[in-house]
Amino acid sequence: MLLLLDSASLWYRAYYGMPDTLLSPEGEPINAVKGYLDMVARLIVQYRPSKIVAAIEGDWRPTWRTELFPGYKANRVDESGEEEEPDLLSPQIPILLEVLDAFGIPIVGADDFEADDVIATYSKLANGPIRIVSGDRDLFQLVDRSRDVKVVYLAKGIANHDLVDEQWIASKYGIPGDRYALFAMIRGDTSDGLPGIVGIGEKGAAEIANSFSSVAEILSALGQENSKLSLKHEKKILESKEYAQIMEKLVMCAIDVPVPLELPAITDFQIQREVISDLQKKYGLGTSIDRMLDALDKR
Repeated sequence: MLLLLDSASLWYRAYYGMPDTLLSPEGEPINAVKGYLDMVARLIVQYRPSKIVAAIEGDWRPTWRTELFPGYKANRVDESGEEEEPDLLSPQIPILLEVLDAFGIPIVGADDFEADDVIATYSKLANGPIRIVSGDRDLFQLVDRSRDVKVVYLAKGIANHDLVDEQWIASKYGIPGDRYALFAMIRGDTSDGLPGIVGIGEKGAAEIANSFSSVAEILSALGQENSKLSLKHEKKILESKEYAQIMEKLVMCAIDVPVPLELPAITDFQIQREVISDLQKKYGLGTSIDRMLDALDKR
């Protein structure tokens, strides 16, 4: 099994889920580092993957997406044009990446692509089964029964996470399990600055996703007699037709990211134990390091 970690999603969850009183001996915040490591150790024990990838952002707001739609994630941009991040989280990310590297865990990102795109490429090209770890619903579009791709969805926390497959999606949203991407395109996502088809909410998006399997089918139905589109939905789509024509490329994860497909097995990880020991002492990572070592050593 390949375990794909949506790293930014995990370290944000760790940062907000662990007390900010967790400090290194020098007084630096380490709550996100410890929380991330604790989650990954627990997932390794539970899912027993043979390989792991920590996917990171090459570009959290790729130019090819903003050229399509300038509003993409514009709501997250600070005055300097960078992504807004909590002041106490940013300094922890280099520490975490240094620790992951010392454990031998592949850290994969690519210029002008998001972590979602890296994960999507692996989900299409790597051998299954595949488990994607994230708190982000966007990655539900990658669920695939035939390739045994599921999402370890952390919205309820690591202890109560959902394992999202096509049946889960069908039950949750009332749509065919393989049409989440289409449903999400129409519904939109305010957290990413994506309007969807204005005037059509989640209920309407589900109705359309039950009747059509692609954006092309929807656009072909516009103006047709006996169309499966209601007049109300057709009117809203026509009003947002310019957006409708780009939303598939905008919302769908890229699956052509240049990523290394030859991944080391966990049992072959080059664990730099002396480096890890030094980092453990320097940053006061204590039992979080011990849990990771124990989880990896038992694989």
